[in-house]
Amino acid sequence: MMRNLDMTTLRSFAAVAEHGGVTRAAASMNLTQSAVSMQLKRLEEMLGIELLDRSSRRVALTPPGEQLLVYARRMVLLNDEAVGRLTDKLYEGEVTLGVPHDIVYPVIPRVLRQFNAAYPRVKVQLISSYTTGLRAAHARGEIDLILTTEAELTRGGETLAEVPLRWIGAPGGTAWKQRPLPLAYCRHCTFRPGDLRKLDAAGIDWDLAVDSESDRTIEATVSADLAITSMLEGHAPPHLQMIPAGDGLPVLDRQRINIYGGASPGNDLVAHLAAMVRQGFAALRGSDSAAAASARGDAPASAAIDTLQEEAG
Repeated sequence: MMRNLDMTTLRSFAAVAEHGGVTRAAASMNLTQSAVSMQLKRLEEMLGIELLDRSSRRVALTPPGEQLLVYARRMVLLNDEAVGRLTDKLYEGEVTLGVPHDIVYPVIPRVLRQFNAAYPRVKVQLISSYTTGLRAAHARGEIDLILTTEAELTRGGETLAEVPLRWIGAPGGTAWKQRPLPLAYCRHCTFRPGDLRKLDAAGIDWDLAVDSESDRTIEATVSADLAITSMLEGHAPPHLQMIPAGDGLPVLDRQRINIYGGASPGNDLVAHLAAMVRQGFAALRGSDSAAAASARGDAPASAAIDTLQEEAG
């Protein structure tokens, strides 16, 4: 007998896998937990297999679930692309999004893909630069929507997240042990003055080993274990590693990830893009909280972690 996969159930399943639980998946889809749980149950009953491992207290996929996830993501993406291209004739044009280099990953690529699926006739121009340059361009009306990394929030903005700065070095590297401490920073880096003040206050001699316009140069130098730098927690590239706290380096300041231009009246496209950006950073905060709680050994009943037992009810 031919069995057809339902797009709604696939979308719910993919959302649960992506967000790590029914609660956050339901919030991202504007549905109730019970509705998402019912969609998962329908999908399992239709296929006759278990997709979620219910022997664990945390949300996990079974091997068949892992296989289905690959197909589900492709099918949902193809569905959205087809519907968007065939039915969306209202919007055409371009939206400009400015994002600092250090917070492009991991949220922005997902947002761009989601926005393109919803508005295939709208071009999103991504500008990756420094906070100061983005603020100036936005003030001149050259960029519709910008994200910034700042110590404070200024008028017209909205804080999406508050994230600690961390010292970053090469995996297994020893540059952080050297004195004077070799540092690598971009010339326009807003973190740099505060980091240097922290080192001076701690009585740690330092040397600016690299002073460059290029983020790639900084990353290459740090990955070669010739210097260290600072980045926002959770946003460092995979080939670099956070230096554990308590290794003799001072604790750095917290920074805000702010958004400006998301409340522009009369521009629905910018508002919709801003909403997707907010959702992306909210999902990232949720996954980071769950990971931190797991690392601390917190009980899964905490707000940071969804449990299968709770959500099945």
